[in-house]
Amino acid sequence: MACNKNKLLSQQVKPKNRGFTLIEIILSIVVLAISLSIISTLIAPTEEQSADAILQIKAAELAQSLMNDINSRAYDNRSDMAGGRHRCGEVDQPACSIALGPDNGVDGRDNDGEDPNDVNTFDDVDDFDGFTLKVNAINAGLDSGYTSFDLNVSVEYAGGDLGLAAINAKKITVVVTTPLGTDIEFASHKANF
Repeated sequence: MACNKNKLLSQQVKPKNRGFTLIEIILSIVVLAISLSIISTLIAPTEEQSADAILQIKAAELAQSLMNDINSRAYDNRSDMAGGRHRCGEVDQPACSIALGPDNGVDGRDNDGEDPNDVNTFDDVDDFDGFTLKVNAINAGLDSGYTSFDLNVSVEYAGGDLGLAAINAKKITVVVTTPLGTDIEFASHKANF
């Protein structure tokens, strides 16, 4: 009988090897899914902000390039195109144009055959008023990172901003919209000299 008693004690003392139950596994999967979803919601905005900063730099480069092109043009269609001695609005010179935009014979302005979609035909700053461009990197010969930017240009008389007569300076505003939809505004002035 002592032998049977030892046999029973050895069977009872032996720990059982047991795995996880189905309920424990399901609960751990649910907890893991909830924690991963919280972590991913924290990471996603950071990734978008990082991309937005890069797009803002590219938008600044596009705007600066277009702004340089615009400012290299004459002040007005009735001014000396080479920036010489004849400026519109001065004594013995024609008045500056009132209408802004590509020259089309309106307001007594010369019709230079300017195509409102082709900046190469623009000869003065205000021809860019209302100009829009959707940048397509493939067609523009740019790096592929410049795809889907929108550029919008407006020009207005704003001499008062600089302490001049209103017609003696034009404010050029370029608004660049990034692929994420962020509008970034750039502005400069071109004075009549």
